Amino acid sequence: MFGKRNETTPGAGAPPALPASAGQPAAAQATYVPDIKVQGAGQVKAAAQKAPATADHSRRSENYYDIKSTIFNALIDAIDLTQLAQLDRDAARDEIRDIVNEIIALKDVVMSIAEQEELLEDICNDVLGFGPLEPLLARDDIADIMVNGSTTVFIEVDGKMQKTGVRFRDNSQLLNICQRIVSQVGRRVDEASPICDARLADGSRVNVIAPPLAIDGCALTIRKFKKDRLKLPDLVRFKSITPEGATILEIIGRVRCNVLISGGTGSGKTTLLNCLTGYIDHDERIITCEDAAELQLQQPHVVRLETRPPNLEGEGSISMRDLVKNCLRMRPERIIVGEVRGPEAFDLLQAMNTGHDGSMGTLHANSPREAISRLESMITMGGFALPSKTIKEMICGSIDVIIQASRLRDGSRKITHVTEVVGMEGEVIITQDLFIYEIQGEDANGKIIGRHRSTGIARPHFWDRARYYSEERRLADALEKAEARNDGKA
Repeated sequence: MFGKRNETTPGAGAPPALPASAGQPAAAQATYVPDIKVQGAGQVKAAAQKAPATADHSRRSENYYDIKSTIFNALIDAIDLTQLAQLDRDAARDEIRDIVNEIIALKDVVMSIAEQEELLEDICNDVLGFGPLEPLLARDDIADIMVNGSTTVFIEVDGKMQKTGVRFRDNSQLLNICQRIVSQVGRRVDEASPICDARLADGSRVNVIAPPLAIDGCALTIRKFKKDRLKLPDLVRFKSITPEGATILEIIGRVRCNVLISGGTGSGKTTLLNCLTGYIDHDERIITCEDAAELQLQQPHVVRLETRPPNLEGEGSISMRDLVKNCLRMRPERIIVGEVRGPEAFDLLQAMNTGHDGSMGTLHANSPREAISRLESMITMGGFALPSKTIKEMICGSIDVIIQASRLRDGSRKITHVTEVVGMEGEVIITQDLFIYEIQGEDANGKIIGRHRSTGIARPHFWDRARYYSEERRLADALEKAEARNDGKA
């Protein structure tokens, strides 16, 4: 990923991640062989003098990145990365700041104290972290970071897209940071393998697509996770669901209903799946299968599995279906699939129907009815030569509840349907809604006005299952309160 010091060229991007002892895995560090030594102030002075001077330093708005590149390259010549890697992150940051301050003084760069602090922070982020992305990753209010080449970065805040002033030095720096991110989980991104799914240490999902597929430079997308994991009471506070609806969802998770969470991109499917898993008993063995491990289960007996892309020779890939088939041999009590998008749908339904009650998964669909159609399509496209009625009977016998999550046009996220799969009439799967969200209009600020409404079903199809777990009284109370809310009495 990175070469030796004498191979480093201006604008080639940040140096490599530190080894595991300094917050990065050894796999990322193994691709770099540093050969430079610090010999005190004399070497810092020599490096500063060797780096080309930048004219008119006071015009920061135009040449800030030139100044940063000059100082950065002088820093690389002056510092010993092998010694730096042995320090903890705070000590390494202090060491870098001291050397950068000395280089600034030797080169007589004219900068205000605020500009100098900003420069120091940027360079520390380049050496120790993910460069210009660090301030965005530190913000807990950002849901998504979307990098479209080195000069364009968008974020999503409160469900709305915003363009930021963040930029990278060049496309090489952006590619190097992408390589640093994916190398942490043993993946790679380059011309031979330009598409990669990975994750950050906090579970945030990362997708990279690099040139030549991405014409304007690397396209990097990060789906951030909040530091504090959301729970169902938080969804009630955000008015994504009513308190009665949250109680019913809690019971659904507790009594081992087989659940399919449906929704569009960014609708909150994974968050909702995390919330439901919070009510699984702590004595159950749970196995999760994901493309990039992002679920944050709190139970003590969890086995996390992750797919693997092919190697340079196109061999060695492990698909989602391989994981689901294998986890059936691992004595799971619940199987949780991060996203169903292919023939693994067949194996998940088989598992749900053969003693693994309480299994869950998510898929992309715009309604519960469409989710059922997509399941049928995925099984058919997987090459299973089964009659349509047989597939529908399998779906009907496996799925108990479909929960629909949606992101509305004002950016708010709502649970719009809690729907049961109750049976078949002929070749048609019959469903019934327990809760739906009705849009009534919008206010002067463009915010959607609506309400969650109970459909009045007093005894859901999973009533006997709730009674088996001694939850029927609580279920009846929640349904009664939901009906009272419909009448304006709650």
